[in-house]
Amino acid sequence: MKQILQGLLILTFISGGAFDALCQEQKQDFQGAYKKPVINLRLFGEDLSMGNSERDDYASNLAAYAVKMVLKQNADQKSLGLARKILGLALHLSPRNKKCVVVNSQLARGVLPDRVVADYEDEVFASLLFARGQLLEKHEQKINTILARYFIDLAATIDPRNEDAVYESELRRIDHGELSWKLLTGEKK
Repeated sequence: MKQILQGLLILTFISGGAFDALCQEQKQDFQGAYKKPVINLRLFGEDLSMGNSERDDYASNLAAYAVKMVLKQNADQKSLGLARKILGLALHLSPRNKKCVVVNSQLARGVLPDRVVADYEDEVFASLLFARGQLLEKHEQKINTILARYFIDLAATIDPRNEDAVYESELRRIDHGELSWKLLTGEKK
């Protein structure tokens, strides 16, 4: 009886280690480090010239692009850093957007998300972001021009062959300096 108990005890330790290894393997699908953006206060409040459904649509498509890019780049550190910026923007637009919240949480846990269905191809989405950014700049509230700059910069990043988006993004960089994403990701200055 004593030998049976010792055998069960040894088997428990062995299987426990195997279980821990399996859990660790499932927890970490990639080697890069993803840090969730810190969203303490919604940056784009009621004075933003976008309705809630439009914000939610943009947030969903931003999340879809972030996932597509991370999967395409095998979750390397550069793609995870860009995903953090994009998801930070998306979560400021629509903090309760299901796709954004889930993808953000999965990446933080080291799990590669499943591909998210996007409404647009990359080039079309970049053109849409660029056009919406230009429209936002026409509104008087400063928050609209801040979002416009992020949209235009992202349009140039998503489609670097879109000469108009690249040109306008570069003009804003020359006129106003490098665009800081710290406002959206919660990084300390």
